[in-house]
Amino acid sequence: MNKSGFTLIEVILALTILLVVMMMLATTTGKTVHIATTSANQGAAIQLAIDRIEQVRADPRYDALDTAYTATETTFPTLSGFTRVTSIVRTGGIGQPNDYKKITVTVTAPGVSPAVVRTVTVAAP
Repeated sequence: MNKSGFTLIEVILALTILLVVMMMLATTTGKTVHIATTSANQGAAIQLAIDRIEQVRADPRYDALDTAYTATETTFPTLSGFTRVTSIVRTGGIGQPNDYKKITVTVTAPGVSPAVVRTVTVAAP
């Protein structure tokens, strides 16, 4: 007797292989979404740090930099959970040849590890 078709074992084996392949695809897709979100947050954190550094460097009021920019900011309309801390440390004294300020901007965000840190030194005019 020669019957054509699939046996029950062949069908179960095919479904098992299909299930394994689908699980692998689902796992890979989840990791890709996580990586894309992390990359977007990393890029946004870097941009926040660079923006603050450029803002400080463009300000001509050297003596007022400390009071104008030293702050911790947590309110960014499109960036939930982001924190930007700007610190300014003055070295030397007024009118001395080694009078400069070291500006450090640190940005923390969900999925960004380690924190983004950018530092620049601004000399007295």
